[in-house]
Amino acid sequence: MGMDRWDPFREMMTLRESMDRLLQQSISGTGQLLSNIRPDSIPMDVVERDDAFEVHAAIPGVKPDDVEITVQGERLTVRAEVRRAEEQRDENWLMREQRSGILSRTITLPSQVSSDKAEAKIEHGVLVLRLPKVQPTQPHRISVAATPSGEQSGRDATAGGDRVTEESQESFPASDPPSWTSEKV
Repeated sequence: MGMDRWDPFREMMTLRESMDRLLQQSISGTGQLLSNIRPDSIPMDVVERDDAFEVHAAIPGVKPDDVEITVQGERLTVRAEVRRAEEQRDENWLMREQRSGILSRTITLPSQVSSDKAEAKIEHGVLVLRLPKVQPTQPHRISVAATPSGEQSGRDATAGGDRVTEESQESFPASDPPSWTSEKV
């Protein structure tokens, strides 16, 4: 029987492979990880297009009146209420897995969207949102008019633009010390 030399890196690789397999199994289903962590959240798919974001949110069994969509800057919030059918006292439920109550999800998009031009519809239990991006403002050139050379613009050219009037001289004479000094005249 031969002896193998101990290699700590081989054991680390085995641990890494095990962790990779564990993570791959937990994320394998679409929205599976999210629904296991937060059962009250809404699974979403978000696609960025050139001019808009397209959001698909799974909300089966929800009526359009029970959906509230809020956009504030880059933040999108989808809130839906799933109503449960009324239970009859004489029914014997074997299993009850369908969710009911308030479902909510808030995501941050990469850029601001225009909520005024947004479109929303529900197709086969999937909320489809089209959120147009806010178009960046284009630079606007402002022309500057020149003053004719013989005209004064209302400023005293000799004082570097400052004009001292007799009225301001009387209210703040130059001989008075500043109010923040301890000297008085």
